[in-house]
Amino acid sequence: MNVDFLYGVLDLGFWGYAVAALLMVQFTFMAVTLYLHRDATHRSLDLHPALRHVFRFWLWMSSGIVTKEWVAVHRKHHAACETPEDPHSPVVHGVGKVLLQGAELYRTAATDPQLQEKYGRGTPDDWLERNLYVRHRGLGVTLMVLTDLVLFGVPGIIIIAVQMSANPLFAAGIINGLGHHTGYRNFESPDAARNIVPWGLLIGGEELHNNHHAFPSSAKFSIRRWELDIGWLYIRILQALGMARVIRVAPRPVKRTPRNHIDLEVLRAIIVARMHVSREYACRVIAPVFRELRRRRGTLNRSARKLLVRDPMVLSERARADLQRILAAYRELRTVYEFRERLRQLWSDGNLSNERLLEHFREWVAQAERSGIRALQEFAQSLRGYALKPGIVTGSVLSVFTHAP
Repeated sequence: MNVDFLYGVLDLGFWGYAVAALLMVQFTFMAVTLYLHRDATHRSLDLHPALRHVFRFWLWMSSGIVTKEWVAVHRKHHAACETPEDPHSPVVHGVGKVLLQGAELYRTAATDPQLQEKYGRGTPDDWLERNLYVRHRGLGVTLMVLTDLVLFGVPGIIIIAVQMSANPLFAAGIINGLGHHTGYRNFESPDAARNIVPWGLLIGGEELHNNHHAFPSSAKFSIRRWELDIGWLYIRILQALGMARVIRVAPRPVKRTPRNHIDLEVLRAIIVARMHVSREYACRVIAPVFRELRRRRGTLNRSARKLLVRDPMVLSERARADLQRILAAYRELRTVYEFRERLRQLWSDGNLSNERLLEHFREWVAQAERSGIRALQEFAQSLRGYALKPGIVTGSVLSVFTHAP
């Protein structure tokens, strides 16, 4: 009888308890990334209603998370990223504060009724949500504690501690903190988001944070061939079981033989693949021009290349001053940098008609091809071959944007 009391009904042994804790934590991350993030917030994934209920119930028990609050805070994060309005930006609050007190920052934002009303639309508002999950959010955690003690006994205390600390530490702390501070960037999105590692295994694929900020409405977070998003693996399994439907994934460039005549379809294709276009411009234009100047003149520091590639929005005042000095000293770099900014303006200006956008793009291509800079000329020529992937809906050029809702 004492053994049952000490080690619970299951009496699993050391490794059994460790596996049980790991599985429960991973199921929590699975609920966060698939249900809260990809389904409820960005609507890139459509989960079966029964699976949504399972995830809602588990999150209520394991953390007391309310869907509307989580969704509202995350949508606000995307809408005001790296500004004082961002609920949990390490650029604003400091990486240490977000890493160690991310859960507190989340709770502060989540209790704002105006934020919930503006950014929490479309989330569950049924009887269970109103009368159980919201009204009695602490009851779920209490039930989880009692269940763990009955099943696992005294080791259940450690399992409870692991369960209750995992989501605040990894999701609120590491993803929102290190995910905007440390790692590599595939795409120069106008924020500081980074991929912590290329293998999103531990936190449901959320480690691929730069990819997600570049394509927030994509159900798949991995982009490059060697990247792995375990959340996408879960989705594929659920698809096979008829429990999930993918709505959107990040677009990939489609390239054909360059055309002499640039039409609206070419421009639409470039805007759809704008993040890939920006990345190619950095690799095929800025990088070779920078290397050639460094070889010829030997006065450029390697770190200067990062200033030329980074989105100006994420540069500090000092970095911007350094960038201006570099551009003033090197005409070729100033030229390719200005062409880059003009190209980015095409998909940033939502006030122009399709005809005006097309006119500006044709002018950009013509001037780039006459620039006398070989890398820029070749890149401009390659843009003539961009095409829409079959199935992409056309219409207004700017309607193909994939911003978060």
